[in-house]
Amino acid sequence: MTMLLDSAREISTPEGAQLTLRLAGPVVRALAWLADFGIRAGIFIPCAIVLALLVKISGPLLGLLAFLLEWFYPILYEVFRDGATPGKRLLKIAVLKDDGTPIDWGSSFARNTLRAIDVLPIGYGVGLLTMLLGTGFHRLGDLAAGSVVVHRSEPPESIPIGPGESSIETRVPLTQQEQHALIDFVRRADSLTTERGEELATLAEPIVGDLPPSQARTRLLAVGRYLLGHSD
Repeated sequence: MTMLLDSAREISTPEGAQLTLRLAGPVVRALAWLADFGIRAGIFIPCAIVLALLVKISGPLLGLLAFLLEWFYPILYEVFRDGATPGKRLLKIAVLKDDGTPIDWGSSFARNTLRAIDVLPIGYGVGLLTMLLGTGFHRLGDLAAGSVVVHRSEPPESIPIGPGESSIETRVPLTQQEQHALIDFVRRADSLTTERGEELATLAEPIVGDLPPSQARTRLLAVGRYLLGHSD
């Protein structure tokens, strides 16, 4: 049985642990960029006004400030603030290496340097095209750096059973990866449309058999709740 959740990637660490990375798509990344742009503009404009009033030759200083904000702002935040600039933190996304480890100086420098190509010809056209053509929402900078942008927000470890909900044990043997997939399905149930939830549930044929999609979703949720430690 294979459970494929939207934009989710399973990776195995050298220690044998399983990590689920929920990849961030172009829309949320664009919103984070706009937030960071607003923050940088909020820093640059007041400084430009002060320099223009106090310094006769302010051009070189403004150029240096613009350079630092454009290139060192993202690198320093990604390395020292868990892969997240203020805009990314606001949107609850972060940059990691492809293997799930924190991004380092070299990777951050590479991905941000190649923004000079990703922005071409206008509005991050190259970067957007690369993200849409690939499978991991990688722009060119991410491909060169071996990095990925993921959602930071984690679902709660324990999900209470509401009225009318149940949990059941399945006699079908499940691998560790399949158990993780079922638990992730329960945790993400509220964020999935009913149609998408039913579509995913029908993939778990050994558990749901030939049940109609709506009943298959209900049964799969019940099995997932049991794996989370709930019992009727």
